[in-house]
Amino acid sequence: MLDSAPYPYAQRWLLSLPLPLLSQGRLDSMLELRHGERVLEVGPGTGLQALQTAPQLGPDGRLDIVDIQQEMLDHVMSRAVQRGLTNIVPAQADAHHMPFENSVFDAAYLVTALGEIPQPEVTLTELKRVVKPTGRIVVGEFFDRHQVRRATLARHANAVGLHVNRLIGPPFSYYAQLAPCRPGGSGGR
Repeated sequence: MLDSAPYPYAQRWLLSLPLPLLSQGRLDSMLELRHGERVLEVGPGTGLQALQTAPQLGPDGRLDIVDIQQEMLDHVMSRAVQRGLTNIVPAQADAHHMPFENSVFDAAYLVTALGEIPQPEVTLTELKRVVKPTGRIVVGEFFDRHQVRRATLARHANAVGLHVNRLIGPPFSYYAQLAPCRPGGSGGR
């Protein structure tokens, strides 16, 4: 009854609950963040990851957050102001049509969001477009009715020229790092 996609702002408290095995430490190990990088988060919810990721980018780095719901963006930005974070930039947009140039991000991530977006392959295509060819794309998924299972993620990724480069966590709560497939190859870097 409370599980709709995307989660409405009225249910934002659900998005502030840390999920087992989808820790910030695990996300950090997959993102491999460096000071000065420009990073994208799609579907930040209430900022559970954004508020911990942005400081790691340093004063010269930038975290862009994209959500289809302006209320969620406003919520994250209010929390960012309270914490003195000035390197988070919000954009209200659909994950199928992101307002960014090609190859501008060093990394991008979505945590429990891909399964809530219709046509995940379109979203993955957009991420591949806006992330540098040497960048990292990380998908975090937790067991709920919107979860994108590992095999399904691999199928969607392969369909758009990406492959699963690394996985951590069990099937019910995992992070996957995606990378572009080599032309004419069967995946791998």
